[in-house]
Amino acid sequence: MGGQACILYGAAEFSRDLDLAIATDPENAKAVARALEELRAEQIYVPGFDIAALERGHACHFRCHASGAENLRIDLMAKLRGCPDFDELWNRRTTVELPEIGSIDVIALPDLIQAKKTQRDKDWSMIRRLVETHHLQFCNNPNRDQIIFWFRECRTPSLLVELARTYPDDCRGPLGQRGLLQAAHEGDFAALESVLYQEEQQERERDRSYWKPLRAELRQWRRERPPRT
Repeated sequence: MGGQACILYGAAEFSRDLDLAIATDPENAKAVARALEELRAEQIYVPGFDIAALERGHACHFRCHASGAENLRIDLMAKLRGCPDFDELWNRRTTVELPEIGSIDVIALPDLIQAKKTQRDKDWSMIRRLVETHHLQFCNNPNRDQIIFWFRECRTPSLLVELARTYPDDCRGPLGQRGLLQAAHEGDFAALESVLYQEEQQERERDRSYWKPLRAELRQWRRERPPRT
């Protein structure tokens, strides 16, 4: 659900870690715990592997020491801001077949993009690349769902103008909801940049508000954590 997922969707990104969304039912939690033990995964931040914390929206962070996975960082989450619960994420997943590896289950592209709407600058440039890459892959013969997806998530003014001119009937609902319809049809790049900036700032503020109580809880846990010896 992180940088590795972006790579699998064709938007190349250098990533040193592995971000995983996991189910928190008891059976799966035991399986995850066994996998962490097999990887000799060391907790590097609070909280440890805590199902209640994961279900509140926290992430659990580990560094692996097993042979072949040395220094690999693994971040686990069960709840993603703005995304549906894990069962729905799982039902909507994409399965990618990799040579010599096999099947990899990846968060669906729309959910990945929603998860990337954070306070980090690099996530917003990645959203742009993900949509541009998807458009490049399917622009020759898109279905209506793909067209609506581009209108809903595209953050590239020139591509929005192209889409509005190519699919004027398909775009009216989604573009109208974003406040981009008139500017896209008129090719008003300044207006498009302004609305895109406002959208980004609103999402950044939502992300700050979401994480504020969680960060307060993290600070409390750090204060209570026994010092390392």
